[in-house]
Amino acid sequence: MVTKTVVTALIVSCLVSTPAGPAAAQSLDELYRLAKAEGRVNLYGGGPAAIYTGWAKVFEEKFPGIKVQVTGDFSNRLTGRIDAQRKAGTMEADLAILQTIQDFVRWKKEGALVQWKPEGFEKIPSAFKDDDGTYVGIGVNGLVYAYNPKLVDTGDVPRSAKDFLNPRFAGKIVSTYPHDDDITLYLYHTIVERHGWQFMDGLMKNTPAYVMGHLGVAQKIAAGEFALTFDSTVSSTMGAKRRGGSIELAIPDDDPVPIWAQTAAIFKGAPHPNAARLYLAWYLSKEQQQRMHRVGSWSPRNDVEPPAGFKPIDQYRLARGFREFITDGAKVAELRKKFEGYIGPVKGEAYR
Repeated sequence: MVTKTVVTALIVSCLVSTPAGPAAAQSLDELYRLAKAEGRVNLYGGGPAAIYTGWAKVFEEKFPGIKVQVTGDFSNRLTGRIDAQRKAGTMEADLAILQTIQDFVRWKKEGALVQWKPEGFEKIPSAFKDDDGTYVGIGVNGLVYAYNPKLVDTGDVPRSAKDFLNPRFAGKIVSTYPHDDDITLYLYHTIVERHGWQFMDGLMKNTPAYVMGHLGVAQKIAAGEFALTFDSTVSSTMGAKRRGGSIELAIPDDDPVPIWAQTAAIFKGAPHPNAARLYLAWYLSKEQQQRMHRVGSWSPRNDVEPPAGFKPIDQYRLARGFREFITDGAKVAELRKKFEGYIGPVKGEAYR
């Protein structure tokens, strides 16, 4: 006969030996022990693969025995591949790091994401994460002005979006397509809200050029093919400058800077879930965030210093509503159609 005392002891024993739940933080050592048995993590990253491969190598050196397989492409293309894998029940992607926050919101509703909070999760403001732990920002970027100092005198650098309508800049402006790139769509939306649709009328009189991807914008300005833009990411601008390009950054005086968090999540059914947890926990650790965000972007953690030469992000005038904007499907579809009417269809190849 099993006594009440024995039953109580068994319950206590089970509670003690049960591993932490999916939302509980684990140390890197604990995660490494579990991840090493899996030996691999498949990372889908929005943008050129080169953005991720350098840090993946650092991870592999720190955690021997775990290979990082990086698949890079535009975020809106990777989401289609991920959805196809989910539908087929053959997940390849373990971890996604993408710009398209609306897909993470959707995936959470569909129950596709692992609920998990790595150490330091509480240091990330709610604006840059899902409080339930299904997705989290790993880096914060902004859209700013950029110009080639050999082609634009310091005194002529625009301080407002309306300054780009000056006839002196005709044929010298480059941008990504707002109807193709989500964050650029948000940028154009904030400008039109502030200055009216006559801004677009004036801009098109200056015959701006359009390319696919912010990497192309920074490369073309740095190489002197175009003189300036109101649509360059901080990270791509600073990256082009570090590579020796002739490019400088300017933060507008009158118009807010759109910001967004590059967001990460782990998928249910992922083939290497513990390796994905380890990678994300390492990526978000204070030590690693301090290394990654020395130049070009801000950490989502509120205990990490801003990149060199920049103020804490909250000290700038910001447009903070990207998540709410891009999840309004009807409004977004209407704006894409209207901007395409001004600019024309997307052409060319993505810059990588």
